[in-house]
Amino acid sequence: MKKFRTAVIGCGGISQVHLTALSKMENVELVSVADVKEDRAKAKAEAFHCAWTTDWSEYVRDPSIEVVHLCTPHYLHAPMAIALLDAGKRVLTEKPIASEVKDAETMIAHADGRLGVVFQNRYNEASQIIKSAVEQGTYGKLLSLRAAVNWHRTPEYYTESGWRGRFATEGGGVLINQSIHTLDLLLYFAGRPVSVRGKVSTDVLYDYIEVEDTAHGLIHFANGLMANFYCTTTFGIDRPVEIELVFEKGILKTDAETLYETVDGETRTLCRSAASGEKAYWGTSHEILIRDFYKAAEENKPFWIDGESAIPVLRLLKAVYASSAQDGKEIRL
Repeated sequence: MKKFRTAVIGCGGISQVHLTALSKMENVELVSVADVKEDRAKAKAEAFHCAWTTDWSEYVRDPSIEVVHLCTPHYLHAPMAIALLDAGKRVLTEKPIASEVKDAETMIAHADGRLGVVFQNRYNEASQIIKSAVEQGTYGKLLSLRAAVNWHRTPEYYTESGWRGRFATEGGGVLINQSIHTLDLLLYFAGRPVSVRGKVSTDVLYDYIEVEDTAHGLIHFANGLMANFYCTTTFGIDRPVEIELVFEKGILKTDAETLYETVDGETRTLCRSAASGEKAYWGTSHEILIRDFYKAAEENKPFWIDGESAIPVLRLLKAVYASSAQDGKEIRL
């Protein structure tokens, strides 16, 4: 069995999920971790028995490194990925693909089938059941969709990060950071978006951030469907994400990873969430996605959630900002 020599850049919170998954995989040799903060890099290296560095560009120059995971701030995804892709590496980056559409397009141009983007919630059992129901017409024609994200973020979440809360480094607020997975699922279920109207605002944390903490909008799809969404980090706690799909003959509604079916007024549970704990909203499918990424690598095939698959949601949320700046004008995609 081939073992891929792998490195991880960024040793913040989400890196733990990647590193834990990699440590369970027989076809991966974790070689090194990198972080600009030496103490974080050392701690992860000790925990996962690998080398460490504060200079990620070592991986560009090291021909033995075959795969690199990016668990870094949004604005670093593009320059890091492009350098690594140009050096012949496979790259798996956390969402968003990039903080700006033009940077994502450049990444795609350099990818040559070696770029993957983490939208792990597409792998959730609830998401797979919904996707199948839409494609097979299980409940008849899909009529409408909605999504709601009601989460909580403190001022410290932004001020202590060094990069969150600023357009130049985060690329936005609740839309690009907390809600992008949910918006991506709306597109995954409904198809190609053609326009959006939306509004963003900073309702609570205006003394701390320049990005939005609340957003809402209406998406129009090529097939005539519409989806509305409401996203905020001003709620008192993190509530489970809600996605509801109304069909001719029934309703499917998610509550985190739990999926409910309502037919003829009767509601039953189709699958139940396995997520728990402080970061339950990340879902439980990171490991499934990472294993699938390496399966594609073994077969020398592009990963299905590549740049082309990941960029539509970035274009969508950037269009919401443009719409809001023009008093809710409809923006074509």
